[in-house]
Amino acid sequence: MSRDWPLWEVFVRPRGGLEHRHVGSVHAPDAEMAVRHARDTYTRRMEGVSLWVVRSNDITASDPDRSAEMFEPAESKIYRHPTFYDLPDAVKHM
Repeated sequence: MSRDWPLWEVFVRPRGGLEHRHVGSVHAPDAEMAVRHARDTYTRRMEGVSLWVVRSNDITASDPDRSAEMFEPAESKIYRHPTFYDLPDAVKHM
């Protein structure tokens, strides 16, 4: 039964040059079937050029309740902020 299959997170790249974006989830017994289910579910109208699937159980995320201690060091390094750089007009999708 599909409810016993693992959950996979689906990421789609809408066209070349853009990043993959999370679009939803599918249940599938393995990675190959997850890609097929993702294709059938999320790219029926030619919305994408590339798919990624990742087992939901394999995703590790930071805790939003602890974001201050996790990301505080970045605030003290203002040179990392993109506002200090001029991007040429030829650079797209940033």
